[in-house]
Amino acid sequence: MHPEPRSWPGGPPGPELGPDEVHVWRASLELPAATLEFLKATLSPGEQARGERRRLEKARRQYIASHGVLRDILGRYLGQGPGDVHFEYGEAGKPELPGGHELRFNLTHSHEMALCAVARGREVGVDVEFIRPRPLLEQVARRFFADGEARLLLALPESERVEAFYHCWTRKEAYMKAKGLGLRLPLGSFEVSLRAGEPAALLWVRDDPGELSRWSMASLDPGAGYIGAVAVQGSGWALRRWEWEV
Repeated sequence: MHPEPRSWPGGPPGPELGPDEVHVWRASLELPAATLEFLKATLSPGEQARGERRRLEKARRQYIASHGVLRDILGRYLGQGPGDVHFEYGEAGKPELPGGHELRFNLTHSHEMALCAVARGREVGVDVEFIRPRPLLEQVARRFFADGEARLLLALPESERVEAFYHCWTRKEAYMKAKGLGLRLPLGSFEVSLRAGEPAALLWVRDDPGELSRWSMASLDPGAGYIGAVAVQGSGWALRRWEWEV
């Protein structure tokens, strides 16, 4: 499925990002061959090697497209060409700009869509998932979700469970990515909201209730067939959505 092109306006070539804003960019990964070659040329040798290690052609293409888009987006904020953007990597492998730069960012992709979240002076995490039937949904929820999330999910009418599952999953992933801990943060150690129409929120964190005031979330509407979420350090920020275009 393709994104709905009119729901997110085209992003500017030189975006202005205030400390109380979070920008989320959406990009289709189904790109013309010429665009894909341009993006590939902007990647570092290490990135190109990691892309080539993907066994499937589709996975290689999506890696090149998503990481090239990330470079192009960051270059717009930095006033640099995409090939001039350099990264450092945190302990859990989360990329960041060198020298403690105040620009924070996070990349995610699923199926044929990528999202990139950018903030200034705030940690940020974003996740998108392509909605697929989950025949083992109940088992996954019981095994990986917090007890309260699993109980609430399984109490919902069956017709609502798949959407609620993905709301839960994307919000948890966004928070984990914002924290920069990856899978070192157990999925069952915190709870998020998950019902349709319910605001995205962090509801409970084991051993650290202060986390609830340190983080906030928002649901994203990436396009038909997708669910997304963004988690941001602090509160009082405004969300702006952009469509990436060459």
